[in-house]
Amino acid sequence: MRMSRLLMPTLREVPAEAEIASHRLMLRAGLIRKLAAGVYSYLPLGIRTLQKVQNIVREEMDAAGAQELIMSALLPAEAYQASGRWEVFGPSMFRLKDRNDRDFCLGPTHEELFTECVIDNVKSYKEYPMTLYQIQTKYRDEARPRFGVIRSREFIMKDAYSFDLDEKGLDESYKKMYDAYNKIFTRIGLDFTVVDADSGAMGGSGSQEFMVKSPVGEDGIAYCDACGYAANYEKCECIPKEVIQISGDLPREKIETPNAHTIEELVLSLGMEATNFAKTIIYKADDKYIAAMVRGDRDVNEVKLKNLVGCTDDLELAEPAIVREITRAQVGFAGPIDLGIPVYADKEVAMMKNFVVGANETDMHYKNVNIGRDFEPDVVADIRVVVTGDACPKCGKPIKSEQGIEVGHIFKLGTKYSDALGLRYLDENSEQKTVVMGCYGIGVTRCVAAAVEQLHDDNGIIWPVSIAPYEAIVVPANYKSEEQMAAAEKLYKELTAAGIETLIDDRAERAGVKFKDADLIGIPVRVVVGKKVGEGIAEYKERTMEKAVEISIDEAAGKVIDFVRRNK
Repeated sequence: MRMSRLLMPTLREVPAEAEIASHRLMLRAGLIRKLAAGVYSYLPLGIRTLQKVQNIVREEMDAAGAQELIMSALLPAEAYQASGRWEVFGPSMFRLKDRNDRDFCLGPTHEELFTECVIDNVKSYKEYPMTLYQIQTKYRDEARPRFGVIRSREFIMKDAYSFDLDEKGLDESYKKMYDAYNKIFTRIGLDFTVVDADSGAMGGSGSQEFMVKSPVGEDGIAYCDACGYAANYEKCECIPKEVIQISGDLPREKIETPNAHTIEELVLSLGMEATNFAKTIIYKADDKYIAAMVRGDRDVNEVKLKNLVGCTDDLELAEPAIVREITRAQVGFAGPIDLGIPVYADKEVAMMKNFVVGANETDMHYKNVNIGRDFEPDVVADIRVVVTGDACPKCGKPIKSEQGIEVGHIFKLGTKYSDALGLRYLDENSEQKTVVMGCYGIGVTRCVAAAVEQLHDDNGIIWPVSIAPYEAIVVPANYKSEEQMAAAEKLYKELTAAGIETLIDDRAERAGVKFKDADLIGIPVRVVVGKKVGEGIAEYKERTMEKAVEISIDEAAGKVIDFVRRNK
C-alpha cells in the first residue's frame, strides 16, 4: 500500500478525552474516530488489525470444531422475557419498539437466540454435541463509557454456545474452548492469565475469565504464586482474619463523635485502629433496603452481596434521604442496632469483640458492641473485597493482586436457558432430557485495545506481527532522490510479491516525519533506503530495536521475510 493513498489521519497532539495509552494511541495513529460517547468508527489501519484478530479467533474456533453463523443484532423481546433477562439487563439494554408497538432490543448477548435456533433446527439427540458461534456487533448502554473501545456502547464480540447431552459432555466442550482461548490470546500476543470469575447476568454453575494484566484494567485479579490460584476480585473467597481486640464482655456505651462521618475521621477522633470499627452501609436491593457490615478497614464486595441477596436488578447505594429516613440520623452514623432492615455481616465482623458502630443518631456511636448481646445479623457471609496479603483460599499463602482487562469469559451455563426456553431431546430410550449448555465470549475490539495497552512505548504502538495492520514498511528517506525512490520501489515490489503486507512511504515528507509515523502506527519492521543507496546499503530496524543496523539492500527483502515468517 502506498502511504500517499492511505487514509491515515495521524495526530501529533494527545486528545484531551483520552485517559489511557491505548485510547490516546488508537486516536493518534488514526485507527479509530469517535462518533459519540462509547461509539467509534474504525479507519483503514484499525479495521485491518480488527480483521486479523477476528481471523485468529475464527481459525481457532473452527479448529476446535465450532461452527460459525450470524444472528441478527435486532432482537425480539420474547426470548429475553422467557429467560428473565429482559429485566436483569435493566438500563444497560438498548430497547426500542417497532411501528406495531412490539418490543425489541439491540442484542447485548445471544444465549436465548442460539437456544431457540437449536430448538427449531436440531431434531435428534444424535446431532449433539454441537458448538455454534458468531462474530458480531453487540450493544450495551454503558452508564459510563470510557477508555475508548475498552468500555464502549457498541463493540464486536465473538460469542459461542455449546450444546451437550449431559454434564460430562459440557465438561469436554468447556475444555475445548478453554484450550482454544489460550491459543487465541497467545497468537494475538497478549500477556494474559486465567482466573475464576463470577457468572453475573449470564448465570450458570461456574466461569473463568481471561485477563490481560494492565494497571488501567477495571477488574482486580487476586493470585497466588505458591499454588497458582487466581480469581477475579468479584469471585475470590476471603478467609476471615481475626485481629487482637479488647477481650471480655464490656458494657455497651454511647459516645459523642461530632462530625466523624467516615472511618478515617473516627480513627482520628477516637485514637483507635480501623480494625476496631464495623461500618454499616445501606443498599437498595431491587425493591427493598438492606444493610451490609464490614470491618472498618475493608470494602463491601457488591457482586458477592448482590449474589447473596439474590437481586434481579442492580444493587446500589441508598440515596442519602433514604439513609436518613432509615437511620433517623445524618449519613455516616448508621449502625446495626434496632435498624429495622435486614443486616448482612461479613464473616470478619462476626469474629469481632467490643467494637464500634454507628448509633443511628447524628454525631453518636456505640462502643463495646458485641454480636449476640447487642444485635444479631440476619446473615453472616463473605461479602468483602480481597486485599493483598490475605490468605490464599487454596493453600493459605499470602495473596497478591493487580489490575486486569477482561478479554474473554467462558461459562458453564448448565440448563438455565434450556429449562427456561424448553430445549430438550429424546434419548435412545425415548426419555425426555434437558440439553446442557456452555457460553464462551471474546471481546474482539477490546483485544485490539488491550494489545496496544500492553505493547507500546513513548513513540507509539508496538504491534505483534500477527495483528499488525501492515507487517513491514519501506521508507525512501529523500523523496526527491530518484535513486532512493527507485531502490525503495524495487524492494517494496519484492516484499509484496513474497506475500509480505508492506507499506511504502512515498509521501513528499521529511524523513523525520516518516520515521515518527512508522513508529506511531507500530509497523513491526522498517527498511530505510537513504543516502548510502549508491553503496548498496540500507538501514534495517525492527520496532523493538533501539537503533537501526546497516544491511545490504540485496539482502533486505530476505531479512524482512524471515523476520515476518518467524514471528507471524
